Amino acid sequence: MRTRAVCGQPAMKTTFSQSDAEKIGSILTAAAVSREADHFRLEVVNKEEHRRLVLQVYPEIQLGRSHGALVVVYTGNSHLQIHNCTGYVVSEELGEVTFVAETPQQLSGLVVERGAACSLYAALDRELISSDFTQLGVEVMLSGVALSLAEEILTDENEGPE
Repeated sequence: MRTRAVCGQPAMKTTFSQSDAEKIGSILTAAAVSREADHFRLEVVNKEEHRRLVLQVYPEIQLGRSHGALVVVYTGNSHLQIHNCTGYVVSEELGEVTFVAETPQQLSGLVVERGAACSLYAALDRELISSDFTQLGVEVMLSGVALSLAEEILTDENEGPE
């Protein structure tokens, strides 16, 4: 099951809610979900593989000259961010959440997994997710497949994000 939610669109105020954080926490089997002053904080732990990550979602934050949603992942050896998050998709069967940022030409996605792992795919050509994956190299195919799960929440590429 995939669920659609939109976060950080300029026309709306806070659209990423406590219930969104709890839903994501449930999918990721988060050890902790908390509401901080300006963001939600989720801690995901994988004891078997000795991995831990912290996911922070800022529903509305100053991003240069504009405001938008910011998603941040901290691990023991990385710090990843996706600015201007326009939505997310949860997958119960895969045990992951994909956060998406889109422009009329490109997509970026941050995938956070239940096993306290994450992947970042940045600045993909929008057409890639609807391509024939068998015609692509493995390196490129992986990003297209990963972000194709979010296709249902993307705006029409002629409209651009709201």
